[in-house]
Amino acid sequence: MSLRGVELAEIPAETVQLARAVFPKGCLVMRVRDALGPVFADADFEELFPVRGRPAVSPARLALVSVLQFAEGLTDRQAAHAVRSRLDWKYALSLELADTGFDFSVLSEFRARLAEADAGRAVFDTVLRAAGEAGLVKAGKRQRTDATHVLAATRDLNRLEFVVETLRTALNQVAEVAGDWLSGVAEPEWFDRYSARPEDNRFASRWAARVEHGDQCGADGTLLLQAVWSPQAPPELRGLPAVEFLRRTWVQQFHQVDGAVRWREPKNTPPGLIRLRTPHETEARTGAKRDLGWSGYKVHLSETCEPDRPHLITHIHTTPAPVNDDAVLEDIHTALAERDLLPDEHLVDAGYVDAEQIHHARRDHSIDLVGPVGKNTNRQQATGDFFDSTRFTVDWDQRQAVCPGGHTSVQWRDARSHRGTPVTRVRFAERHCGPCELRISCTNAETGRNLTLRPKTEHEILQQARTEQDTDHWRRRYGHRAGVEGAISQGVQAFGLRRSRYRGLAKTRLQHHFTGAAINLARIDAWLTGKPLARTRVSPFAALRPAG
Repeated sequence: MSLRGVELAEIPAETVQLARAVFPKGCLVMRVRDALGPVFADADFEELFPVRGRPAVSPARLALVSVLQFAEGLTDRQAAHAVRSRLDWKYALSLELADTGFDFSVLSEFRARLAEADAGRAVFDTVLRAAGEAGLVKAGKRQRTDATHVLAATRDLNRLEFVVETLRTALNQVAEVAGDWLSGVAEPEWFDRYSARPEDNRFASRWAARVEHGDQCGADGTLLLQAVWSPQAPPELRGLPAVEFLRRTWVQQFHQVDGAVRWREPKNTPPGLIRLRTPHETEARTGAKRDLGWSGYKVHLSETCEPDRPHLITHIHTTPAPVNDDAVLEDIHTALAERDLLPDEHLVDAGYVDAEQIHHARRDHSIDLVGPVGKNTNRQQATGDFFDSTRFTVDWDQRQAVCPGGHTSVQWRDARSHRGTPVTRVRFAERHCGPCELRISCTNAETGRNLTLRPKTEHEILQQARTEQDTDHWRRRYGHRAGVEGAISQGVQAFGLRRSRYRGLAKTRLQHHFTGAAINLARIDAWLTGKPLARTRVSPFAALRPAG
């Protein structure tokens, strides 16, 4: 389909007249259209469509329909029906009253185009840009960011269910392509073990029996892979997605021990970022945060938080579940810079904050990153009189340090931390530490005290941050970050943020961009109608907590 430009700036007069009569006070869709204008234009999507072919449905209208669909939690069928039947939607889409809309399948095709071109961010950015032109959002002042988990669209599987389902899926796909060949390869017992879904089987409860079942599944899968790669097998089997997924899974979950296939110990399996979880969603990964574990993804929300403007989502970033929060901070700042929406002050939790991140935010974007930095974790710190690195005088020019007892270091060398970042290793001599009266507050090491210092700039930032965060002024300043929990709560409860509608990272990312745009429309409408922010809910019992 080719693109034929459609003008959305003018709403048909008859549509305006009837809409004003039916909604004299307006409604969300109409108020947002009046405040932001048509928002989208077909020219924004011209790269997604060829220059020849039959005319496509206006992508500008499809983009707005998609955002409204997420704003109201509609299915594709319901959204397409709303275009045909709802007066407020016709008003927002600049449609004639008699317009019959389009088939619901067009929405799925449009999302596929956006996902393939990673153009979901462009939809989100367009809504945000329209809000900026209306004076509702601008650069500077404060923003805050937090993340939450996102469950994959597929069912979570335990380890035994995962390997059984992986082998079952591969057998089904091979049977479709080369059923006669598989009949000659499959063992008779395979039909009892892998014909039904794993959730329909009753696996043994004893751990030893489950390990034995897993080993048997590993041996069966290895036999199938050997048969697929044998000269007698049809060559096209090796390229089947389920067979390739089976091969990768078996590398991660099994190994050879004395010529037999055995289940790997959990400590010998790959890290979560590359460990496969289900054959039905190959990009889903396992994440963990405190006591919570999940399979899927993680989404980061950034929002403005000034009292004189609506709190709008300025960036939404989706990653695999195991990706650490601090790994995405630079991407967030870069995206905000591209939109010309960088804040002066960025409030985040401890997962995003590190001396390196504070330094880079100041150096590259002139942002004051505010969040609690980690304290010293030495076991002696619990005594309360332990000498941490702040008690040592560091002379970076002379490349030496002086301890609280007045002794000068005997070694200063550049090194790398376990993360590969540059550090400085400083050592004090045993002859000084041994007889020192302050030794009990400094070190238990027999060879003398050792210090590990970050580069000079980061070291000074870390020392300053640790001092500041113990002050009341810093606590009041950081207290504004707590409001981002409300953004996540709204996204989860009103917009289904915490569960993916689709399979795969690309489509989940697209869903989140639509969700971010929908949240912004809802917040703009709340601002226009003077609806106050919800108060933090406190249970009746929690309200009885004694002060202090």
